[in-house]
Amino acid sequence: MSLLLTGATVIDGVADKGIDGRAILIENGRIAAIDRPDALAVPAGTETLDFSGKFLIPGLMNANVHLLVNIMFETLVRYEGRYEDLIAEAAQVALKGGLTTVFDTWGPRRALMAVRDRIDRGETPGSRIRCAGNIVGFDGPFSDDFDKRIPGVGSSHFVDRVNATWVENVGRHLMWLTPEEVGKEVRAYLERGIDFVKYASNEHGGASAGAFIQFSERTQRVIVEEAHRAGLTAQAHTSSVEGLRMAIEAGCDLVQHANTTGPTEIPRETLELFAEKNCGAVLFPLTDNGFKVLKESISDPEWTIWKASDANARHLVEAGASILLANDGGIFAPEVMSEPMIKGTWNGLPEDEGLNRLATGHFVWLRAMEEKGMAPMALLHAATRNIAEAYHVDDDLGTLEAGKIADLVVLDENPLLGAKNYQSIHAVIKDGALVDRDALPEQPLLTADLPPELEEEARYKRALHHGARLPGCPSCVNGNH
Repeated sequence: MSLLLTGATVIDGVADKGIDGRAILIENGRIAAIDRPDALAVPAGTETLDFSGKFLIPGLMNANVHLLVNIMFETLVRYEGRYEDLIAEAAQVALKGGLTTVFDTWGPRRALMAVRDRIDRGETPGSRIRCAGNIVGFDGPFSDDFDKRIPGVGSSHFVDRVNATWVENVGRHLMWLTPEEVGKEVRAYLERGIDFVKYASNEHGGASAGAFIQFSERTQRVIVEEAHRAGLTAQAHTSSVEGLRMAIEAGCDLVQHANTTGPTEIPRETLELFAEKNCGAVLFPLTDNGFKVLKESISDPEWTIWKASDANARHLVEAGASILLANDGGIFAPEVMSEPMIKGTWNGLPEDEGLNRLATGHFVWLRAMEEKGMAPMALLHAATRNIAEAYHVDDDLGTLEAGKIADLVVLDENPLLGAKNYQSIHAVIKDGALVDRDALPEQPLLTADLPPELEEEARYKRALHHGARLPGCPSCVNGNH
């Protein structure tokens, strides 16, 4: 099938401004040519789409999503055996929002690869998925790395089965091994078909809030070398200034949430390393208003961490680092958003400020980085070209050029006049075909509305629960009840 896109201003991600008077000819899912309409050799039977007054940009990308981020005990029990359905739903939500390619950096490998392959074969619609499976060095969803409440609540068999689905042979036990032994385990994991490697330079949360180093410098270099030997990119999870420096010096192609370094701002020499080592800086920024809302619900120590992350984002822009859009994007079921582990955190911010929302968080990212001083074209590059280059897929993706895969977003408003205009999506084209956005997601699960209240729920009388404080009771006041 051939398509001819005419009338729009083309913002190709290569030129430093939009270009009028150009048409884009698409054949067999790729861009055949971009030129004046009268200079194109258009095959007979080509369908023409007139986008006069619109703006054509490369398909948007997200450098860090989790298509199965909702690892609540209830969710994983309810949908056991249906993880692929949840992942497909998330990939379709992403595509509807203009994300034609997403990089899933932590999730159940086998289910992710299955949906990835179905989308690649054209059997189901969805954003193009590239995935890492587990973060090398981390344990599973029901562990101290993520949710340690579940062991002892769920059966040990179920807990182990869920953890094994994520971890396989690249979990926390690797920290006890020599670099050579770690390399051997990583090689075995690579053979299962993942698209890139993500490993832990810092630990995940815990009592130290991510400050502890997970792997030695020697081991980090071995992990990166194994990825590169296999022709894949390597990236690290970091959360301290030393973990960040170690990951860059190990040769990572990109570093996730590089602006998150605890209460300490990134030193100048580390900022300069990003450019020197050609390492992509994936940032998680909040808008100014998002910071105001968050400050009302977090502790003073947490606030110092967020203040440092904001300063880091600004400094990375000033240092000329290659900035990448990402947001830990995923879908939480409606009933989960009021849970204590979500509400009152950055995950629970209102939708118009919620960075981690898969459907809309990339728009929040663009507005946030505009506030931090990124230029309009730099914002577009962060959401397209920079990601493609960091993941080494820029031969096919990231810009609008002849020979590349025909992934495009059609906007009603000019994105170079304001980041808010990225939300004015008129149409999405992926692999040279117009996406039926109204049909997505095809099978709503986590995005479905809550079912109506049952009559039993309407009659339910809630008892005082453990921890409730009765007025005037000394024991309650003193915390003894």
